[in-house]
Amino acid sequence: MGLFDELGKAVGGAVGGAGGPAGGGGQAALLQALLGLLQGGGLQTLLQSLQQKGLGNIAASWIGTGANLPISAEQVTQVLGHDTLGKLAGQAGLDPKAAAGAISSILPGLVDQLSPGGALPDAGALQGALSGMLSGGLGDTLKKLF
Repeated sequence: MGLFDELGKAVGGAVGGAGGPAGGGGQAALLQALLGLLQGGGLQTLLQSLQQKGLGNIAASWIGTGANLPISAEQVTQVLGHDTLGKLAGQAGLDPKAAAGAISSILPGLVDQLSPGGALPDAGALQGALSGMLSGGLGDTLKKLF
């Protein structure tokens, strides 16, 4: 199963189960907002925040080659902060609790896919991967998912 298959199922389940908007609009918007957050050094900032909040072992599992440890919606809220979470939720048309639940489902797999071979790519390669996901690749994939 590919990354976007997993993301679509996770976001669909979290959004659908939380009374979120029907269809892929909210799902696509949340995924796009999250990918946007990770651009321009945001992935490093996220990983540093996880470390500072005592969740470095979780982040390390996402980057490593073994199984990804889960993160709870509460931990997502703690790491992102209420302001950032509220912004992401607003961009997706979701309430922050539903957004935190969806993000907790997709973030481990997303970071894992962005760190092939158990290492973070250099800034240029990471930026290229995120830009590709945000541009045509995201739209095409979301059409297939929904």
